Amino acid sequence: MSTNFLPTEIAHLTESTSIALAQSIEQMAISTSLSKQPIPTTYVRQGSGGTPILLLHGFDSSVFEFRRLLPLLAAENETWAVDLLGFGFTERLAGIPFSPAAIKTHLYYFWKTLIKEPIILVGASMGGAAAIDFSLEYPEAVKKLVLIDSAGFTTPPNIGKFLFPPLGYLATAFLSNPKIRQRISINAYHDKSFASLDAQVCAALHLKSQGWHQALIAFTKSGGYSCFGEKLSQIQQPTLILWGESDRILGTGDAYKFKEAIANSQLIWIKHCGHVPHLEQPQITAMHILKA
Repeated sequence: MSTNFLPTEIAHLTESTSIALAQSIEQMAISTSLSKQPIPTTYVRQGSGGTPILLLHGFDSSVFEFRRLLPLLAAENETWAVDLLGFGFTERLAGIPFSPAAIKTHLYYFWKTLIKEPIILVGASMGGAAAIDFSLEYPEAVKKLVLIDSAGFTTPPNIGKFLFPPLGYLATAFLSNPKIRQRISINAYHDKSFASLDAQVCAALHLKSQGWHQALIAFTKSGGYSCFGEKLSQIQQPTLILWGESDRILGTGDAYKFKEAIANSQLIWIKHCGHVPHLEQPQITAMHILKA
């Protein structure tokens, strides 16, 4: 299978799960209402049977975020991971808005084209906000919802209004700095040894994608995901909230707030874990998702 849409730096991957995921990535042109031209969309599909599981990555990330979790879930259920519009290796076509609304529309057409049945929707960090947004708009598509250290309760500061040229490119240049990305990676883990060289490669591969700078600036200027507030009470699906007890990125307060706001929800703390349980404690995370 051709993976020529991936950068040559995939040759620097060393962890077996990272290499296996790279070999599993596919790309399909998905027709949407966003553009006359179909959007080449990257995704991974593994496993069969059970309720399909769809994994949504966090901000400035890609399907590589699920390199350890996806095969564990796929051992029992058909499991998908997709690069959200404007992120990962999904193509950033000119003229398409990069905003939460556009992400939701693109995700719907991806689901409608390839999956076509109710799913267990799993969102990590910003992907959790995307999962909430999708579940509220298309409840018929979501059987169960899983939020992993999710964004979407606290509204982040809107720095987008300040990203006029050249500040936008300075901001993305800052985020592409290897030392900055490594510092963020270290803060995401409870066990700092997880911030390995392979992890650095996985986290930076999509920066080579055409339009990364422009799309990231456009998404930030859109305001990104804000607090869903009272809308959370409209979530009817059974919801599992998984949260690393040592999360230093979002903290732990929002975990309780999500549990209180979503009626049919369960909160489970992942011990010895920071912001990314799916990377730091994948076996435990997979166990809880499969039991949900």
